[in-house]
Amino acid sequence: MTAIHEQLWRLGAAEIAASVGSRDVRVADVIEAHLERITEIDDLIGAVVLVLADDAREAAREADQAVASGSALGRLHGVPFTVKENIDLAGSPTTQGVAALSNAIPLEDAPHVGRLRRAGAIPLARTNCPDLGIGWHTVSSLYGPTFNPWNLDVTPGGSSGGEAAAIATGMSPLGIGGDLSGSLRWPAACCGIAALKPTLGRIPRAPMQEPGDLPLSLQLMLAEGPLARTVADLHLAYTVMAGEDWRDPWTVPAPLDGPPVPSPPRAAVVPNPAPHDTAAEIQAGVRAAGAALSAADYIVEEEDPPEVDRAAAVWLDILTSDMSTAMQTMTPPWGQPQATFVDQLFAMAEPPTAARTLAAYISRLQLLRAWGEFLRGGRVIVAPVYGALPFRADGSLADVAGTFAKMSITTACNVLGLPSVTVPVGIAHGLPIGVQVIGSRFREDLCLMAATVIEASYPPLTPIDPALPNPSGERAPR
Repeated sequence: MTAIHEQLWRLGAAEIAASVGSRDVRVADVIEAHLERITEIDDLIGAVVLVLADDAREAAREADQAVASGSALGRLHGVPFTVKENIDLAGSPTTQGVAALSNAIPLEDAPHVGRLRRAGAIPLARTNCPDLGIGWHTVSSLYGPTFNPWNLDVTPGGSSGGEAAAIATGMSPLGIGGDLSGSLRWPAACCGIAALKPTLGRIPRAPMQEPGDLPLSLQLMLAEGPLARTVADLHLAYTVMAGEDWRDPWTVPAPLDGPPVPSPPRAAVVPNPAPHDTAAEIQAGVRAAGAALSAADYIVEEEDPPEVDRAAAVWLDILTSDMSTAMQTMTPPWGQPQATFVDQLFAMAEPPTAARTLAAYISRLQLLRAWGEFLRGGRVIVAPVYGALPFRADGSLADVAGTFAKMSITTACNVLGLPSVTVPVGIAHGLPIGVQVIGSRFREDLCLMAATVIEASYPPLTPIDPALPNPSGERAPR
């Protein structure tokens, strides 16, 4: 790799866009730098499953011509980005990690992917996810596992583990993933990067091929958003991706910045949410994040939001009611790990009935009101993403119930449709620690603002070179 390419893959999205706009770098060099980085390290990590080299090079040539001609440039002009395997990218198969969908090639981009393209960003590659995006660890029956670049023996998180690992190692400065129960925030925490799960209705989510429409549980609780190495890059991508789109009837034309909040701003710190089994290292990270906000003149109090454990239980009831019904009429084309995961997850719930499902939706509304009151006046919550450090990859199915419990406040954000930004807050035992900032509906601006304050208190953790191989010498299959 040349000296210039060595530097370019280290840049973030905003830095690349600024350097391209000022003509300090060519888009072609930016793309080559990232392609070389993928070639150099991805055999070890298994984050990237399809490289779009020819298309990216052609797009870079056109982008450099636009710069040379003095054309108006988009906010992400020349910035490469990667797309998770279960999000539609025109002309590229949306395999969702399973062989049965190897030829599922959409003719159109998902709405937010199209917005990134129109802002000048260039699709570079597709990234790994578990079968159908199911699970808190990333292993695909089609492409195999993704490894955590900090320690190849622990999980990179799931289901956006490929995205998080690619961004953490400089293979991409920006990516798109999805989040049904932490699938953006958990991989970001595992790999030491940042992620944004938006409010329900903020970023349009619309598959571009059949079967496109999802059960109500996923309509309400699944969100798609950006991953990056810095909060500033999240914010840049978010402003491009957000907005109403007729293809997603849940979207609303809410302003990106809400009304001013009382000064000083307030934050509730939740080091040990229910069921109160958070590791000491994670609690310390949450309190340190709270201290950073306090130093920036936030009013910081340790106080739990209402009924976190009940919210997680409602998430499980709503998901189980829909998915159990769907699975009576079809067998999903997933592998054994996902089947085992779903069996263990659903075993925690009471058998779904019409009355129980109705009660779950009523509880959701009650919890939304209670959390709305807790977050009144622009208050934000600082909490763990997961109640422990990343677990061993080979033990991802050993205790699904325990993992679910440690993910309680993260899952609560999904069932309530609330925005959350994950940001790294240091390292423990050689692994990154991430916390999340949760806000009220459509107040991503407050989450991003608080996350920026927290981020400023820590040196950047990424990009990094991958850790040495594990003793077995196992590599991701190509």
